[in-house]
Amino acid sequence: MTIVLDKDQGKESGLEERMGLECPHCGVYAHMSPQSVPDAAALMRDKPKHVGIVYQCDACHAPVFLRFTVREYTENRVELLRNFVELERPKERFAFSYLPKTTEILFREALSCYSGNNFNAFASMCRRAASTSFLALGEGGKLRAFEEVMVAQDIAGIDDDSFAPIKAVLFGTAQEEDLPLLNRAQAGILLEVLKDMFYQCFVRHGKLTRAIKVRQFFVSEENSKLQSA
Repeated sequence: MTIVLDKDQGKESGLEERMGLECPHCGVYAHMSPQSVPDAAALMRDKPKHVGIVYQCDACHAPVFLRFTVREYTENRVELLRNFVELERPKERFAFSYLPKTTEILFREALSCYSGNNFNAFASMCRRAASTSFLALGEGGKLRAFEEVMVAQDIAGIDDDSFAPIKAVLFGTAQEEDLPLLNRAQAGILLEVLKDMFYQCFVRHGKLTRAIKVRQFFVSEENSKLQSA
């Protein structure tokens, strides 16, 4: 089904069905309602290949910008494909405080590239963030990280051919200019794999260590109270 903008009647079809998206502003998965639709007559005059439509998040009422591809211009109407590109993506969340400082800085920048749909810049920043994490893990750190990534591949059931670009970005020895070019789907896999690797290597260790220290503190306090009673 396409979205149709009619020149003469000033009507649209295909927009009445609300869509659900994760809002880039409030982070809530909510319905989006059309708020601002371009004039069909102006589109037919200029004939752009892509058209922007502003939706409104039903949760926070913020504007959300989506870009659609024009399928066809006819004499009286414009047809748009329903597939769209989100011009603003929700910010990725992570427990950054558990990462080594340099790794945190580089990974934050990597996520900014991902949110901006700059997937190959994202891959380059992932390579840099991963490299600093291997150094922070110390001797054998890269091997440990590699093992975690292999476990992630097995859990997710990703075949070797599809996973090859991910391993090349994180563990390859080629120069950055020789990194594989990633599409949106591959960048999404890389993101989740790297987040899991960082979680297993740093966040899990940090949270567990902190929880044990808190437990030990309260046990020590209780023992002190009993001894002084």
